[in-house]
Amino acid sequence: MDVLVPRLSVVVPVFNEEDVLPLFAQRIRPVLDGLDLAYEVLAVDDGSRDATPAVLAAMRRDWPQLRVIRLRRNSGHQNALTAGLHRARGQFVASIDVDLQDPPEVIAEMLRLAEDTGLDVVHGVRADRSTDTPFKRWTAGLYYRLVRRVVGASVPHNAGDFRLLSRTAVDALTGLPEQRPVYRLLVPWLGLPSGEVTYTREVRAAGRSKYPIGKMIRLALDSFTGFSAAPLRVATWLGCAGIALCVVIGGAALAAYLWGTVVPGWTSMFVALMFVGALQLLCLGLLGEYVARMFTTMQGRPPYVVTFDSAVTARPLANQGSAPWTL
Repeated sequence: MDVLVPRLSVVVPVFNEEDVLPLFAQRIRPVLDGLDLAYEVLAVDDGSRDATPAVLAAMRRDWPQLRVIRLRRNSGHQNALTAGLHRARGQFVASIDVDLQDPPEVIAEMLRLAEDTGLDVVHGVRADRSTDTPFKRWTAGLYYRLVRRVVGASVPHNAGDFRLLSRTAVDALTGLPEQRPVYRLLVPWLGLPSGEVTYTREVRAAGRSKYPIGKMIRLALDSFTGFSAAPLRVATWLGCAGIALCVVIGGAALAAYLWGTVVPGWTSMFVALMFVGALQLLCLGLLGEYVARMFTTMQGRPPYVVTFDSAVTARPLANQGSAPWTL
């Protein structure tokens, strides 16, 4: 029996979002129904510990286009996106967060732009982030400035994981051997024809943010260590500067000894040792990031583990290799 291939798939990572899920469904379903095309919505439950699985099960009963993919444990936002991309069957695949800060209505505009101009990627770019906290705006601006300097100007400024991809782009992404993907950098790296749709970022519809400062730092580390050797070069230059400083201090100490000058010594020596020790720890930490990535790759463990997929009878999935496990 042939399975209808939807024109559009929408991948929605979900983690402990029992409060906002009904609001999200009320907002996005009329938009997708109004497109007058075959679609599917893949809600990827990233190991939620609240009533999210029950809410999704209830939503499925009267929303036939909704598919639920449940990960056995919390694997992170990017890995939840990976699970959805591997299982999306649409000719176009959109990804959006469930908190409604990215307006679902923009998906229709993205799809029209892609179809009319033949684009493979349409980025959702946040033209107005006034609803974010000042700290969030500052850290986001710093992140994008550093990423564009290190990775390249091809990375759209203020573009997160709200985007539309063609089947060509999805197949290219799912064929990559990334264990810790950062899609806001991977997608521009593909170099496919791309466009942008701007929108105003809204306030969170309900609940609290699931992306605290710790996860933001982790994303930044994955971005820099996964796409550039610049951190290693920074460590190298800091090490060279530390050595040069030690040579200067050593020369000054030798000159003082030869001239017979009494040097207190303890304070300067203590500061120098602390400075050099800090540089060593920084360099070791940066090297450790790369070693950890190599270790993860050598283990070959899947980035996520699926415990339930509401469309297990769908056609076989292409370009998945041996990365994901389905239980």
